[in-house]
Amino acid sequence: MPSAGSAATRVASIDPDLRATVTRCRPLRYDEGADEHEDRPAHVRAASGAAWIGERIVVVQDDASFLALVEPDSGRTRSVSLPRGNRGRRLFDERRGTKRWKLDLESCAVVQSTFVAFGSGSTPERRRIALAPTNALSDARIVNADSLYELLELRRDFSGSELNIEGLAAMPDGRLRLFQRGNGAPGRGEMPVDATADLDVAELLFYLAEPEHRPPPSPRDVVRWSLGRLGAARLTFTDATWWSDRVLFVAAAEDSPDTYRDGVVTGAAIGVFAPDGATARWATLLREDGSPWIAKPEGIAPGRTPGTVLLVVDRDDPELAAELCEVRLDGSWAD
Repeated sequence: MPSAGSAATRVASIDPDLRATVTRCRPLRYDEGADEHEDRPAHVRAASGAAWIGERIVVVQDDASFLALVEPDSGRTRSVSLPRGNRGRRLFDERRGTKRWKLDLESCAVVQSTFVAFGSGSTPERRRIALAPTNALSDARIVNADSLYELLELRRDFSGSELNIEGLAAMPDGRLRLFQRGNGAPGRGEMPVDATADLDVAELLFYLAEPEHRPPPSPRDVVRWSLGRLGAARLTFTDATWWSDRVLFVAAAEDSPDTYRDGVVTGAAIGVFAPDGATARWATLLREDGSPWIAKPEGIAPGRTPGTVLLVVDRDDPELAAELCEVRLDGSWAD
C-alpha cells in the first residue's frame, strides 16, 4: 500500500487574470411543496452536488434523501424520493436526533447513462452510493460500497487524516475523478489533505452492480493539492466538473473542527486545472460590486451560456432553502 508521502503535492495559486462574479442566486423550493408522508420539506435543504441530465440540473443533498430536478432558467424544482433510511426517515439533522444516519451524499456525476452520487465516507453510514439510470431516477437504489471506501481510506496519500469525498468529475476518457476535501481534524498520524484520485468508470459500474460479490476499482493517479487560504481558513475542495477541455473546481474556506461539523465560512473560489492536470489556478468568488461573496458553494456544473457556471449553495441551516447561483467567468480560463 503506498505511503502518505508517495503522492505528489501540487500548489494551486490565485491568478489575477481570472475573475468569477456571482450574477444571480435563486432559492430552491419544490413545486410540490412539503409532504409530511414523504418526510419532505418545502425546500431543498443542503445542496451538495449538481450534474446535468437533459435540460435539468440534478441536485443531491447531504442531509435529505431526495434528488431535486431543477430547471435553471425558471428555477422550477421537482423532487425525486430516494429510498428511506434508518427508521423510515428521509431527513437527517441534529434537531431530529437523526444526523448520524444520513447518507451524506456530497457529490454526483453522470457516467455511461448512469447517475451516481457518492457519500462522503466520513462515517460508516456515509459509505454508500446512490445510482440510477438517467432516464429513470425514481428507480434509484442505494448500495453499500464499504469495500471501495476501505480502499480509498487505506490510500493515506489520498485520505489523509479523515476520508471526506466531496467532488466528482466525469472525465471524457472513461475515468471518474474523486476530490477529497481536507477540512478534517488531524489524526491517524496524518494532517487533513486535499487530493484527487481516479477510478475507472467501467470497473466502478461493474462493482456497483454487485458490490458484495465483486472487487472494487483501485484508486489511481493520486495527487495532493494545496489550494491556499481565504481569510482565516484554508481553501478546500467542495466539488468539480468537466468544462470544455479541462476540469473546474470549486472550493470553500471553512473553519471546520472536523468532517462531521460545519464551521465559519470566510470565502470561496473557483479554480481551473491545466489540460494536463499538472497545475491549477483560481479566483475568489465576488459579488457584482467587487466585494467577496461569502457563502459555501458545494456543487458546480457548466452553465448553458458560454463563460458561465452554475453553483449550488448550502446555507448550513435546514430551515433555509439552498440556492442555485449563476457565475460569470472572465479572463483567461481557457489558457
